[in-house]
Formats: sequence, C-alpha cells, structure tokens
Amino acid sequence: MAQLLGIDTGGTYTDAVLFSRDSGVLASAKALTTKHDLSICIGEAIGTVLDGLADQTAIELVSISTTLATNAVVEGQGSPVCLLLIGHDEKALDRAGLGSALGQDPVVFLTGGHDASGDEAAPLDLAAAREAIERHAPNVSAFAVAGLFAVRNPAHEIEVCALVQELTGRPVTAAHQLASSLDAPRRALTAVLNARLIPQLQDLILSVRKLLAERQIGAPLMIVKGDGSLISAEVALKRPIETVLSGPAASTIGATYLAGQSNMLVVDIGGTTSDIAVLRDGRPLLSEDGATIGGRKTMVQAIAVETFGLGGDSEIRMERGSGLQLGPRRNLPISLLAHEFPSVLESLEEQLAAERLPAYAGLFAMRQRALDTSEAAMTSSERSLWRSLQDGPVAVAELLSGAAMERPFKRLLDRGLAIVSGFTPSDASHVLNRHEGWSQAAAETAARLFSRRADLLGITLPEEPAQLAATVHESMVTASARLLVMASLTESLPAALGDKPDELGRYFLDQAVKRPCDSGSPIHESPIDFTLRLKLPVVAIGAPAANYYPDIAGRLNAEITVPGHAEVCNAIGAVVSSVSQSVTATVTTPGEGRYRVHLVTTMREFASLEHAIAFADEESKRLAREAAVSAGARDPEIHSNRNDTLVEDIGGRRVFVESKIDAVAIGRPGLGQAAKS
Repeated sequence: MAQLLGIDTGGTYTDAVLFSRDSGVLASAKALTTKHDLSICIGEAIGTVLDGLADQTAIELVSISTTLATNAVVEGQGSPVCLLLIGHDEKALDRAGLGSALGQDPVVFLTGGHDASGDEAAPLDLAAAREAIERHAPNVSAFAVAGLFAVRNPAHEIEVCALVQELTGRPVTAAHQLASSLDAPRRALTAVLNARLIPQLQDLILSVRKLLAERQIGAPLMIVKGDGSLISAEVALKRPIETVLSGPAASTIGATYLAGQSNMLVVDIGGTTSDIAVLRDGRPLLSEDGATIGGRKTMVQAIAVETFGLGGDSEIRMERGSGLQLGPRRNLPISLLAHEFPSVLESLEEQLAAERLPAYAGLFAMRQRALDTSEAAMTSSERSLWRSLQDGPVAVAELLSGAAMERPFKRLLDRGLAIVSGFTPSDASHVLNRHEGWSQAAAETAARLFSRRADLLGITLPEEPAQLAATVHESMVTASARLLVMASLTESLPAALGDKPDELGRYFLDQAVKRPCDSGSPIHESPIDFTLRLKLPVVAIGAPAANYYPDIAGRLNAEITVPGHAEVCNAIGAVVSSVSQSVTATVTTPGEGRYRVHLVTTMREFASLEHAIAFADEESKRLAREAAVSAGARDPEIHSNRNDTLVEDIGGRRVFVESKIDAVAIGRPGLGQAAKS
C-alpha cells in the first residue's frame, strides 16, 4: 500500500496528512506556521503523523501546497527585486499596474528588444545591462528581465539573464519563460512577482528537504501549482509564481475528493484569505486570461478562483461612517502572541490600566522571517526597528517613538519582515468560546483596548468584550456571505456585474446577507423581502470554516457542508493531484512564402506552412513531454490542439495569419526511489 505525505503551509497553520489511495486519510495534524523558521512548524506537523509509522522510509511521495505566495501578493509583500526592461519606455510602468507593483524597487530601461515578427528592433546594450546589474545587486535579492516581444524571440532576455547569473549568481526570472501570450507589461509584472517570491519558496523547500533527510525519506518532493497540477520542487524554485493560488487549487482538488460532488462552490477560508472556486463536472474552471490575485492580473494559468483578503486573522480597522473593516492584511492574533509570550498579557493589562490610553494601544510587532538582503541595504531607521525586534515582540507604542518611524516600519511590514499583532476575528472567537487553545484573557483585554481606541476616534463600539466579539463575528459572517454571492455572480454574470456593484445593488446585497434582526426595527421594516438562494451546494473548508459558514446557510438559503477533514483539505489535495505541463508554439508569416515558428526556446523559419506546422507540433509535444518528466511525471500522456487564425482579403480569399499549437503532457508523479532513476 503506497503511503503518501501531504503538507500544506499557510499563513496561520501548517497541516500534514498521511494518505493512501486505498484507505484515504490515515493520520492528520496541524501546527502553527512559524514563518521565521518553517522547519519548526513543518517538523511538528509531519512528526505527529509519522511518529506512529513503523517504516518512515516507505513514504513514496511528498507533496506540498502553500498559500505563502498568494498571501504575499495579496498583502503586497515580497523580497526586493530589480526589473530590467529591454526595449520598453517608461510608459510601460503605467500599464498592468506594473509601476505600483514595483513600488520603491529599482527599474532599468535597456536598449534592445524585438518586433512582432521576432526581428531585432534594436541591438541589446549589454554594457548598460552590466553596469545596472552590478549597481543594484547589493540591494536586491533577485532580478526580473522582460524584453519587448520576447515571446516571439527570447534572445535578448536569455543574454541578460545569463549576465545576471555570471555577475551575481542571484536568482533571475525571464518573462518569456512564464507566459507565451502577448502583453509585455503583464509579462513583466508576472516576472517581478515571480522574482520576489523566490526567497520565500526557497525557505519552504529547503526546510522540507532537511526534515525529510533527517527521517531518511527519499521520496520525490512535489509542489502544487495554481492550476491544481504538480511540479517537482526543482522546477518550482525556478518558477515560484506558478504556486500562486497553490493553496486554493489544492483545496479545490481536496474538496472534490472529500465531498464527492461534481458541481459545487468550494470556499477555502484560512487566516489571511478566502478563496472561492466553481467546480463543473468534477473539474475546477480555469482562468482564461491569467490569475488575478490581490488586484494584480498576472499571466499565470490557474484555477478560476476569486481570492479575497478576508480570513480568521484579518486586520480589523475602524473607519468613521463605515464601522469595522476587515483585511486585507493579516495580523497575528493577540491571543496567540500572548500564548507564546506571556509577558504580552502583562503589557496589555498595563496599557488598559493607564490613565491615558497609549498610542497604538493593543498592538505589538515582531519579526516574521529572516532578512533576504544584508542590513546594509536598509535605511538607518529600518535597521534600528529591525534590531529592536530581535528579542521578541515589542509594543508598537514603544517601537514608534515618533512619526518619523512610521514609514520605515511600514516598509518592514510590506516586505513581510515584520508583522503586527492585534485583536482579530480569531481573538473574537476565543472571547466567544468558539475557539480555544490560546490566551482568552489576552483576547478579552485587547477587545477592551480596541473599544477604547474606537471611542477616542468618535466611533461607538460595544465596551464589553463579548459584545464586541459578537459584532466582529457578525461582520465576518456578513462579509463572507457577501463574497460568496459576489463570486457566484462574477462566475455567471461578469459583464452585468462588473468589478463593483452600484449603490442600489450593494444595498440589496447587504440586506440579503444580514441577520433578520439586523435589517431594521419593525417600525422601519422594509416592505421588501430581500432573499437570495444559491443553487449550487457549497463546500466550506479551512480551519475557520466551521466557525462561520454554518451561520451563512440560512441567510443564502444554501446547502453548505463542512466535510470531515475540512481543516486539512489542502494537504489532501496535494497528494491526489497529477503532473500537467503545456507548451505553446506560435506560427506566424512575416512575409510571403515565409513561416516562422516561435517557441520558448527558439525561433525557426520555414518556406512552407506545412513544414512549419509539422515542426511546431512535433517540437511542442517534445518540449511538453520533457517539461512533464522534469516536473516529476512518469510516462505522461501527450496530446496537442491546433487553432488557426484566417482572414479574408479583398478578393474573398482565406489568408493565413497565425496558428497556435498547444501541447499538453499529463501523468501521475513517479513514486518512491524508482522515480529518481
């Protein structure tokens, strides 16, 4: 009986399952994610499920899903990178949100690039590239390279990437390797996000490999991609952006296994995000135009999932006129921090007893992970803050001695180096006895401080912790119900809905998802019955799912199920999936009697369309098979699909414009030691 080990590393919890295809889940465990050292939480989780196993070396496959990449993009975090743009001008930064995504990270414009036919538009300025690489290398952790029309001719991107490796040895991402579609700014954005995520995925994979080696487990190590398929750890290290939406993809695959339904909505709620996907005929729908995460539209193929910054650990903000606002940033629950550092409760009690409420009362900060650059790359203020956090959590009121420290503190948060701890929905659950295991006293004290801070801002909130917690819980339920409806409408009526409902539509939606007693007093009761009904059944998974989603069922007249093992669904999905790799070949005609084949590795010209198509089909299949085997598949099945674009000329003749050949190789990952041979 083949035994498989599934691991899911999320922003709050790390899960592990021991699984067999014959018996299903044999054992499962959860551990709190320790971002500063992932080996701690992963070791704890897999230790729990494996310690009862007589022969741990018999594990034949280890597979990981992770929300770390998704969370980093949603929260706007990541390591510093340098973007090298070839053949672009500064207007490129205004498209696809590229400029805002870069933030303060450096961008360099290099002469070079190609035209739509793949011909060189200008010679590559390698001297300028060399100077820029050497100048920025000390202050960044990785490079991203994006050339104009590199999908038609990748030569310049390949040259610059080689130069980065030669001069620095730093990780480098070439945009043409991530996407084959036109849209240079979006390719550049995808490359930037990929480069930023490399250090985080390295930490994860190295931690798992170390732990497996200690247990003498030599099984193949796989990672779940955003489309639900698997890739080897080696491939994932080069293209970590493909693991964006890895967690939601694994949860969808796992939910299909657990629920046994073919048509359903899958909701995966974690500490940071809520991810909602639609399954039709047992398969998740794929995003036709690339995954959108945290408002950033990438060119990564992934399941069509709506990702929202709403989770059990969402930051709770107070806004005049808007009440409580949740997310998108994650805060560390104060009850968890006090559980791990008992002195935090003492500090909270001192703040509450103070005659004058301190600034940032109830908020603490601590390091979240190790530096990905040297301290020399930090400003003096950032270094001072970073060093202040070296011994554990510090009250934000103590940390920010003046307004001048607020911006450098924000930069540490944006890079994911530090995290704020405060009152969260998870703390509200502790106050309400819906969740246990952490410090309820800290949660209640933080709730009182939160109410006092609100009062100073002129915002009225319940003073008693239980009442405030109930208000927060209701906000979570209402927000979750609203997102479920919005995702359902987006799937069925995207053109009619748009990105945001109008004010009337928002009012209708709010009235439908609220509890009846919240919709108004009998005197002002509306004569309209605001009722919604979801046709598709909903399967809710994730650690907080049982806390919120049963309360939603009645409001949406929906069949909502929280299946057994829902809390480790992602880890299950990680081991029941397959490897899938695709390669696209594009055939164009730059002139009469000339046919060019554009591939990720090369460009080749033919005198006849027949020969060009034959080469494109054969080469794309070969590359797809190689990619699948490299990604860990054994004996993959390969098929291809051809789509031609033809137009009519003035005389009514059908004229060839281009052809796209998509080759796909699919197979189960190799198991055991034999997979390495």
